[in-house]
Amino acid sequence: QVQLVESGGGLVQAGGSLRLSCAASGLTFSTYFMGWFRQAPGKEREFVAGVSGSGVSTYYADSVKGRFTISRDNAKNTVSLQTNSLKPEDTAVYYCAARTDYSGSYSQRGKYAYWGQGTQVTVSS
Repeated sequence: QVQLVESGGGLVQAGGSLRLSCAASGLTFSTYFMGWFRQAPGKEREFVAGVSGSGVSTYYADSVKGRFTISRDNAKNTVSLQTNSLKPEDTAVYYCAARTDYSGSYSQRGKYAYWGQGTQVTVSS
């Protein structure tokens, strides 16, 4: 049974930082492309960042480029998202997700087979 469990969310002031983590189990982790998505109230879930199975290739939404960094540790089956210079508009539930289908865009939600339950990030102004 595949499980993805996020942690690290919380309340932070604008300009602050949080490090989100996602622990994976029940899958051959290094074969999965991992992504982080977020969903704000009343909005669709959107792609934030992604990392290839090897960790060599990373991808970011324009809105977070230069502020967020995705990384993975295949020995520990974890993927992390370092969020810096947080803004109130970054407030959302953040989800990690896993896919083995490398066809199509990395930002396509439907390509991800497994999802975590999410962790809340709230940025106050």
